[in-house]
Amino acid sequence: MTGELANYRDYLTHYRETLERKCAGLSPEQLATKSVPPSSMSLLGLVRHMTRVEHFWFQRALVEVEGERLYDDGDAGFAEVEPTEEAVTLAWASWREQVSLADAWLDRLTDEGLGQVVTFRQGSETSSVRDILVHMIEEYARHCGHADLLRECIDGTTGE
Repeated sequence: MTGELANYRDYLTHYRETLERKCAGLSPEQLATKSVPPSSMSLLGLVRHMTRVEHFWFQRALVEVEGERLYDDGDAGFAEVEPTEEAVTLAWASWREQVSLADAWLDRLTDEGLGQVVTFRQGSETSSVRDILVHMIEEYARHCGHADLLRECIDGTTGE
Protein backbone atom coordinates (compact mmCIF):
# COMPACT_ATOMS: atom_id res chain seq x y z
CA MET A 1 0.00 0.00 0.00
CA THR A 2 1.25 3.50 -0.81
CA GLY A 3 0.20 7.01 0.06
CA GLU A 4 0.26 9.34 3.01
CA LEU A 5 -2.01 7.26 5.24
CA ALA A 6 -0.04 4.09 4.51
CA ASN A 7 3.14 5.93 5.48
CA TYR A 8 1.67 7.05 8.82
CA ARG A 9 0.36 3.56 9.51
CA ASP A 10 3.76 2.01 8.77
CA TYR A 11 5.43 4.32 11.30
CA LEU A 12 2.71 3.76 13.89
CA THR A 13 2.96 -0.03 13.47
CA HIS A 14 6.75 0.12 13.73
CA TYR A 15 6.67 2.01 17.02
CA ARG A 16 3.94 -0.19 18.47
CA GLU A 17 6.05 -3.24 17.65
CA THR A 18 9.12 -1.55 19.12
CA LEU A 19 7.32 -1.02 22.44
CA GLU A 20 6.40 -4.71 22.50
CA ARG A 21 9.99 -5.76 21.76
CA LYS A 22 11.37 -3.49 24.49
CA CYS A 23 9.16 -5.29 27.03
CA ALA A 24 9.59 -8.84 25.71
CA GLY A 25 11.04 -11.50 27.98
CA LEU A 26 10.91 -9.50 31.20
CA SER A 27 9.31 -10.57 34.47
CA PRO A 28 6.46 -8.57 36.04
CA GLU A 29 8.95 -7.23 38.59
CA GLN A 30 11.28 -6.03 35.84
CA LEU A 31 8.43 -4.47 33.86
CA ALA A 32 7.28 -2.59 36.96
CA THR A 33 10.79 -1.34 37.83
CA LYS A 34 10.69 2.44 38.05
CA SER A 35 13.27 4.61 36.36
CA VAL A 36 14.85 7.21 38.62
CA PRO A 37 13.21 9.00 41.53
CA PRO A 38 10.96 10.90 41.62
CA SER A 39 9.70 9.54 38.27
CA SER A 40 7.04 6.85 38.33
CA MET A 41 7.94 5.71 34.80
CA SER A 42 8.33 1.98 34.18
CA LEU A 43 7.96 -0.23 31.13
CA LEU A 44 4.62 -1.49 32.41
CA GLY A 45 3.61 2.10 33.09
CA LEU A 46 4.53 2.95 29.48
CA VAL A 47 2.25 0.17 28.21
CA ARG A 48 -0.59 1.49 30.36
CA HIS A 49 0.16 5.07 29.30
CA MET A 50 0.12 4.19 25.61
CA THR A 51 -3.15 2.32 26.14
CA ARG A 52 -4.54 5.54 27.57
CA VAL A 53 -3.14 7.57 24.66
CA GLU A 54 -4.55 5.15 22.03
CA HIS A 55 -7.93 5.24 23.78
CA PHE A 56 -8.04 9.02 24.06
CA TRP A 57 -7.07 9.89 20.51
CA PHE A 58 -8.78 7.11 18.61
CA GLN A 59 -11.83 6.35 20.73
CA ARG A 60 -12.60 9.63 22.45
CA ALA A 61 -11.37 12.19 19.90
CA LEU A 62 -11.92 10.42 16.57
CA VAL A 63 -14.75 7.93 17.23
CA GLU A 64 -16.30 10.20 19.89
CA VAL A 65 -16.94 7.45 22.44
CA GLU A 66 -18.02 8.86 25.78
CA GLY A 67 -16.97 7.54 29.16
CA GLU A 68 -14.10 7.50 31.57
CA ARG A 69 -10.50 7.85 30.50
CA LEU A 70 -8.48 4.66 30.82
CA TYR A 71 -5.93 4.57 33.62
CA ASP A 72 -7.28 7.77 35.10
CA ASP A 73 -4.89 7.51 38.07
CA GLY A 74 -3.68 11.10 38.15
CA ASP A 75 -0.36 10.04 36.60
CA ALA A 76 -1.39 9.14 33.02
CA GLY A 77 -1.15 5.39 33.66
CA PHE A 78 2.18 5.35 35.45
CA ALA A 79 0.91 5.32 39.04
CA GLU A 80 0.09 2.23 41.07
CA VAL A 81 1.82 -0.23 38.72
CA GLU A 82 1.83 -3.64 40.39
CA PRO A 83 4.59 -6.17 39.66
CA THR A 84 2.21 -9.09 39.10
CA GLU A 85 1.49 -11.37 36.18
CA GLU A 86 -2.16 -10.35 36.40
CA ALA A 87 -1.30 -6.64 36.07
CA VAL A 88 0.97 -7.36 33.09
CA THR A 89 -1.66 -9.52 31.37
CA LEU A 90 -4.35 -6.88 31.91
CA ALA A 91 -2.14 -4.04 30.65
CA TRP A 92 -1.21 -5.88 27.45
CA ALA A 93 -4.79 -7.02 26.84
CA SER A 94 -6.04 -3.44 27.22
CA TRP A 95 -3.30 -2.10 24.95
CA ARG A 96 -3.97 -4.72 22.27
CA GLU A 97 -7.70 -3.98 22.43
CA GLN A 98 -7.11 -0.26 21.91
CA VAL A 99 -4.65 -0.89 19.07
CA SER A 100 -7.18 -3.21 17.42
CA LEU A 101 -9.96 -0.63 17.73
CA ALA A 102 -7.68 2.08 16.34
CA ASP A 103 -6.60 -0.11 13.42
CA ALA A 104 -10.22 -0.96 12.62
CA TRP A 105 -11.00 2.76 12.48
CA LEU A 106 -7.93 3.42 10.34
CA ASP A 107 -8.94 0.61 7.96
CA ARG A 108 -11.95 2.74 6.98
CA LEU A 109 -9.91 5.92 6.47
CA THR A 110 -8.49 7.13 3.15
CA ASP A 111 -5.84 9.69 2.32
CA GLU A 112 -8.64 12.16 1.59
CA GLY A 113 -9.93 11.78 5.16
CA LEU A 114 -6.65 12.91 6.71
CA GLY A 115 -7.64 16.57 6.45
CA GLN A 116 -10.93 16.07 8.28
CA VAL A 117 -11.10 18.26 11.39
CA VAL A 118 -12.51 16.79 14.60
CA THR A 119 -13.63 18.54 17.77
CA PHE A 120 -12.90 17.01 21.18
CA ARG A 121 -12.50 17.78 24.88
CA GLN A 122 -16.11 18.93 25.16
CA GLY A 123 -15.77 21.10 22.09
CA SER A 124 -12.82 23.09 23.34
CA GLU A 125 -10.19 21.76 20.91
CA THR A 126 -9.96 20.81 17.26
CA SER A 127 -7.39 18.94 15.21
CA SER A 128 -7.11 17.27 11.84
CA VAL A 129 -6.93 13.49 11.61
CA ARG A 130 -3.48 13.97 10.05
CA ASP A 131 -2.25 15.93 13.07
CA ILE A 132 -3.59 13.27 15.43
CA LEU A 133 -1.78 10.51 13.55
CA VAL A 134 1.46 12.48 13.52
CA HIS A 135 1.01 13.10 17.26
CA MET A 136 0.52 9.35 17.85
CA ILE A 137 3.74 8.59 15.99
CA GLU A 138 5.56 11.26 17.99
CA GLU A 139 4.13 9.94 21.26
CA TYR A 140 5.29 6.41 20.53
CA ALA A 141 8.71 7.55 19.28
CA ARG A 142 9.36 9.55 22.45
CA HIS A 143 8.22 6.75 24.74
CA CYS A 144 10.10 4.08 22.81
CA GLY A 145 13.21 6.12 23.59
CA HIS A 146 12.27 5.99 27.26
CA ALA A 147 11.63 2.25 26.93
CA ASP A 148 15.09 1.76 25.41
CA LEU A 149 16.73 3.45 28.39
CA LEU A 150 14.57 1.59 30.90
CA ARG A 151 15.35 -1.76 29.28
CA GLU A 152 19.08 -1.02 29.24
CA CYS A 153 18.98 -0.28 32.99
CA ILE A 154 17.10 -3.51 33.67
CA ASP A 155 19.21 -6.03 31.75
CA GLY A 156 21.63 -4.19 29.48
CA THR A 157 19.65 -4.81 26.29
CA THR A 158 20.02 -1.96 23.80
CA GLY A 159 19.02 -1.21 20.24
CA GLU A 160 16.53 0.47 17.92
